[in-house]
Amino acid sequence: MGVIVESNVWEPNPALCLFFFISCCLSIYYLPNSTRSSAIFDYAPSSSFIRFQRSFLLLYLLSSVMEGLLAVFGEYDLAFHGISRDQMVISLCIGYATALFVGTFLGMLSDLIGQRKVSLLFCLLHLFVAIWRRVTGHPSIWIASICLSLASTIFFFNFETWMVVEHDKLEQRQDSVNDMFWLMTFVESASFIGSQVVGNWLIGGHEKTSLLAPSSVVVIMALSALAYVSRGWKEDPKSIILKDYQTKFRTYILSDKRVWLLSWTQATIHFSIAVFWITWAPTIVADGREVLLGLVYPCVLGAKMLGSTAFSWFSSGPLSLRTEECLVYACIIMGFVTSVVAFDYQGVEILLMLFCIFHACVGLVLPSLARLRTMYVPNDLRGGMMSLSIAPSNALMLFLLIQRGFYQNIENSTVIAMAALGLCSAAGCMYMLKRLGKQPHQNWHKL
Repeated sequence: MGVIVESNVWEPNPALCLFFFISCCLSIYYLPNSTRSSAIFDYAPSSSFIRFQRSFLLLYLLSSVMEGLLAVFGEYDLAFHGISRDQMVISLCIGYATALFVGTFLGMLSDLIGQRKVSLLFCLLHLFVAIWRRVTGHPSIWIASICLSLASTIFFFNFETWMVVEHDKLEQRQDSVNDMFWLMTFVESASFIGSQVVGNWLIGGHEKTSLLAPSSVVVIMALSALAYVSRGWKEDPKSIILKDYQTKFRTYILSDKRVWLLSWTQATIHFSIAVFWITWAPTIVADGREVLLGLVYPCVLGAKMLGSTAFSWFSSGPLSLRTEECLVYACIIMGFVTSVVAFDYQGVEILLMLFCIFHACVGLVLPSLARLRTMYVPNDLRGGMMSLSIAPSNALMLFLLIQRGFYQNIENSTVIAMAALGLCSAAGCMYMLKRLGKQPHQNWHKL
């Protein structure tokens, strides 16, 4: 008599996604009054700023969906075309090497020539890869990795810099730009979830005929974004020359201990997020566990959305804390959660809970770091500072990928433990920044 072996595939409770959705709605609806008065859904003192907010968020939404389709289907596309594990590792190494040796200087280029031109480059990079993939079926790993890595680096610093520069040009309250920081994180996470939904719908059950459909969507979105940036975005010409920029960069960035502390914190956060997205799937399916990863993905991003809405509660609401204090607590929690994942074997339910806690903290940390950059970094140096701050993260990721991917010298648990250690050091940096920093509301910009 044959033996029937049942295979139980674990999937998260659908109520979890519903919980995050309702929690986000309630958190936004009950935002502190000082925040709601300047939020995107209400009337602001300047109608021109409201128009800018809405058009900016629309462009950021399109850009986030393009990045999201890459994040969701990049590895799946490689596996579908028979790309081996070693080739995938090479693809990641090429991407991080490009981000390190080229992307580090793109922020400085943005400061010198303007965010508009660099945004056009972002759209062109996505358009180029999408068209090539549509025409040839699968582009060269080298070319795709280089282009998409540069696009992701631009996405990291350029839109935030543009938003802050336009905010100051329109002479709006600082509360307005703080709202935009958490809205950007919220929109990005929601767009990534939407990218997964759209991609799954486009591919459907016909992989061979529909796998290229996401590329067609990217082409349409990239063309739309190009049209808006080239025609609807007016930017004042840059007058700063390279020599003056270098002098200011040395004075306000390289010679300021507070900016160094802020940069290291950004590097550790960037590194821990990169480690998570590379190791989360192998960690959760360890020991042959079968898990529907496609349902875990929206849960962790939902937690990030909820964390971003908490930013207003901690910055200007009834739970108000200094930004540095908030980051100290958040980094400690992230470090603790990451260390548990690294050193203690856990069930799937516990891992999902830890992942959600981690990403809820990420949703709070990202707008908090953006707020500190507004306090300590001049606008005309912001892009260069941001791209330079993630160089240590990219260098360490490149080193670890080589050691782990090719030589098998490092285990995943060791990499995760390094991320936990970095997060603890980030908490220490924020504590030192609190002692060295300015007063809570003193910054480079008008209040």
